[in-house]
Amino acid sequence: MDQSKALSEKKLLWAVRLLDMAIPAVVAWVAIAAWLPEHFDNFNSQYFLAMAASALLVGNLFSGLDLYSIRRLSNVPAQAGRVVIGWTGVVAVLLLAAFAAKVSSNFPRGWAILWYFWSLGLFIALRFAVFGVLSRWIAAGKLTRDVAVVGAGPHGRRLVEHLRQQGDGSCNIIGVWDERASRPLEPIHGVRVRGTVDDLIAYARQRPVDQIVVALPWAAEMRVMRVLKKLWELPVDIRLAPDMIGFRLAHCSYSQLGSVPVLNVFDRPLSEEKLLLKRLEDVVLALLMLAVFSPVMVLTALAIKLDSKGPVLFRQTRYGFNNQKIHVWKFRSMYVEDCSDVAPVQARADDPRVTRVGRIIRRTSIDELPQIFNVLSGVMSVVGPRPHPIGTRAENVLFEEAVAEYAARHRVKPGLTGWAQVNGWRGETDTIEKIRRRVDHDLYYIENWSLFLDIKIVLMTVFAVLRGKNAY
Repeated sequence: MDQSKALSEKKLLWAVRLLDMAIPAVVAWVAIAAWLPEHFDNFNSQYFLAMAASALLVGNLFSGLDLYSIRRLSNVPAQAGRVVIGWTGVVAVLLLAAFAAKVSSNFPRGWAILWYFWSLGLFIALRFAVFGVLSRWIAAGKLTRDVAVVGAGPHGRRLVEHLRQQGDGSCNIIGVWDERASRPLEPIHGVRVRGTVDDLIAYARQRPVDQIVVALPWAAEMRVMRVLKKLWELPVDIRLAPDMIGFRLAHCSYSQLGSVPVLNVFDRPLSEEKLLLKRLEDVVLALLMLAVFSPVMVLTALAIKLDSKGPVLFRQTRYGFNNQKIHVWKFRSMYVEDCSDVAPVQARADDPRVTRVGRIIRRTSIDELPQIFNVLSGVMSVVGPRPHPIGTRAENVLFEEAVAEYAARHRVKPGLTGWAQVNGWRGETDTIEKIRRRVDHDLYYIENWSLFLDIKIVLMTVFAVLRGKNAY
């Protein structure tokens, strides 16, 4: 779902899970303190072990019973039965463990009974509270998915009609897009036809779109693949509605949009949890880099000022996440008259535009250090595809025209360093083959992201910088 919404579905589900895990631990302490004070002095490590074990068992067993989904939380009676089964199972496991360890006599029977029933009551009370909150959020649209439909033909009309009739508030159809929409088309069941697929791409770069559903006939295989190829560059969940291509996309799984099964074609590269983890990684690494390299940055600024006239920093417009234009900061390494916001020709070996200090800081990548502030501001990551200057060419062909998948590298934030750079694809990209290999590495990184991979790239970057290969 759109990150700008107050609370996402996944955050809510994690909050419920954490509260479930906290309930038995809190109740265990309260039951001793309030009702069995004579045993409070014996509230030793065995009680803490039981509390920790119950929390872990609840989190895992309740998850196994499918208690953490919006559909389940919206039906309290159905939840209650599963909660009783799950909590009884947790207590049974703990009792068996206590008997096996011969420590069951250390836990008063009255305390155990209070613990069981009080915890059970709080589990169910929590679900009533969540149901009330869910009802208000759904009514306010906070958990409603903004869905774009591609296809104004019979398949698209049938999908829109079904979703409109369902009316459960789980999705909001923001519009229909179709290649034929270059001319005005009538609304479909009250939903506006907003334009072509290209118009949808432009729309998704300016406004939040949670999911795109392609509703085209199975027979139009080439048309469907052409549309999917265009949409692939967007950081949005893309689905195929029923009656779609079967063999080309046999590897795809199915999911539900309301009660309509849809084919999962592409998922956004990083889930919400991964985005949060990567942002935390970026902030921590950027602050560490700032602390370590601050003296180097101060000395570099002084050297640039003494070496040539002009500002110390150079700002250049590049394409960032979702193909949005961003301003990237660098130490100025070229003479002022050669600095340009558009760079059709990349720097090359013995480039006369580069200053004396510029040669040093470019070879050691010190010129990139001001981008730490781009990372802290949130427009870049420490690791990701390197952002290229707008208008850069290889063999006199624009990068985005030379490689069809070029725009797909913008499905994540650009980085200070990347998988392509540490694998030797750094520096001048003067041939189409070089930019194709760089894009291939960037797409590999996007599809295989992990925290371990980022750490590996950071460590490899240190050695790549020391070698100084292809850095002009």
